[in-house]
Amino acid sequence: MPEKLSRMNWGAFVAAEPELAQTVETRFGAFTHHVLATLRRDGSPRTTGLEVRFVDGELWLGMMPDSLKALDLRRDPRFSLQANPGPGTEMGGGDVRVSGRAVEVDDPAVKAAYGEEVEPPEPFHLFRTELTEVVRTHVEDDKYLVVQVWKPGEPVRTLKRT
Repeated sequence: MPEKLSRMNWGAFVAAEPELAQTVETRFGAFTHHVLATLRRDGSPRTTGLEVRFVDGELWLGMMPDSLKALDLRRDPRFSLQANPGPGTEMGGGDVRVSGRAVEVDDPAVKAAYGEEVEPPEPFHLFRTELTEVVRTHVEDDKYLVVQVWKPGEPVRTLKRT
């Protein structure tokens, strides 16, 4: 029987690791479009562009109706979301990735509240996220490659390489 992964929403992550959460939100806020990885029907990866929003303690993924990424997530909710690295190679704040499960929201009141906040084109798919991992990779002192890995129920693990 597969091991059940621990998951939590964005607000719980912010409460558990506020400094890392702020860094991740800042990186996602630096650019509009990011890269979402989903799984196709045959299990191969699909990457597509996506805008994300942090609203009311949730990391939201909004998508056009019947987009391939939405159909992928309906079939298999696992995803990974990579922040846009931006121009050049400096990646201010580091490279960040969030992984987890995307849960589609059909509640009209929740979608209406999101729509008022974000004003997406109608109609749209809306997914809230359940996090299974957050990773930040950055360079420290022009000497170390630092990888911070967080998983629900665990403290941030930091690895340094020269």
